[in-house]
Amino acid sequence: MDLLEYQGKQYFARYGVPVSDGEAAEDVETAVTAAERIGYPVVVKAQVRVGGRGKAGGVRVAHSTEEARAAAEAILGLDIKGHIVQRVWVEQATDIAKEYYASFTLDRTAKSHLCMLSARGGVDIEQVAEESPEAIARLEIDPLDGIDADGARRLAQQAGIDTQAIDGVAGVLVSLYRCYEEGDADLVEINPLVLTTDGRVHALDAKVTLDDSAAFRHPEWEVWRDLNALEPRERLAREKGLQYVGLDGTVGIIANGAGLAMSTCDVVKQVGGEPANFLDIGGGANAEVMASALEVIATDEKVRSIFVNVFGGITRGEEVAKGIVQALERVHIDAPIVVRLDGTNAEQGRAILAEYGSEQLISSPTMLDAARRASELAAQRA
Repeated sequence: MDLLEYQGKQYFARYGVPVSDGEAAEDVETAVTAAERIGYPVVVKAQVRVGGRGKAGGVRVAHSTEEARAAAEAILGLDIKGHIVQRVWVEQATDIAKEYYASFTLDRTAKSHLCMLSARGGVDIEQVAEESPEAIARLEIDPLDGIDADGARRLAQQAGIDTQAIDGVAGVLVSLYRCYEEGDADLVEINPLVLTTDGRVHALDAKVTLDDSAAFRHPEWEVWRDLNALEPRERLAREKGLQYVGLDGTVGIIANGAGLAMSTCDVVKQVGGEPANFLDIGGGANAEVMASALEVIATDEKVRSIFVNVFGGITRGEEVAKGIVQALERVHIDAPIVVRLDGTNAEQGRAILAEYGSEQLISSPTMLDAARRASELAAQRA
């Protein structure tokens, strides 16, 4: 889950990362009230999950009530790279002396956490890495050891951080690592991390990606789930407890288990088809779950056929087949459906599907044959 800037700053603050005072607002009057409470000058910033806000006019400084009102009016409703601004963050303006970059993420190759720190903040880190890779200090961190103040201070010196900012940057790194590790994040990034003219170091921006697999430990994350930011089918799937990712093809895919769903996408491409989605129904394949999955896929006008690929483990094959049949009675589907059923009681399940077999519902014995049939049907109906 990717947080908006203001949400990321709220998360940072929980772990002691210093951030600017500010308030979120969804309308002009609330933004003006926030600016007056905080005190001028303030910065009004668009809250969207995309970069380039400043160049698009999504970040404005206001020195008075009139300027704050004009800034909020200009930014709310602004289209920034296809993202419509529905919320702004009003924060106290900062007098900046220097800008740095800091982040923690997982280095899967090294099987360790990775800290990156640079004295060249305020620009894309990819640009810095390409033009001056030596300007980025990197530290591989053993999850069992973490990072302490001394290690953070050495890294700050290695990165060329200004002498007067080293202790402040080191303190931020220690707190930021706590946010990353204890807060179950995949990525925490500050760009820029600033040294102010009065010698303070704090986060002027925040990028946070939370690990969805750790959500069961964090019920407080629920308030940050912005379903309106999702594509409509993804939102519908999330509401129904399904894992859905939209793709660009014409073969709708339903599978039980993320691994099987990914394999199904691969096999469809192998036989010349193009997956329209990745949809994992998890361990259940009853009528309710299947109806929900079919309902999600039915909203995609690009889908020309549907490939249901279920391997029965604890879930028995005949129950899966009954679920598919019952689901088709509840959801109107125009596209033909090819079902590959294997595993526990698969023969009984196939027998049930055979009773209802038609041009609309086709049972296929193997994954490869089913993928080929679904791809052919999609091509015929293109």
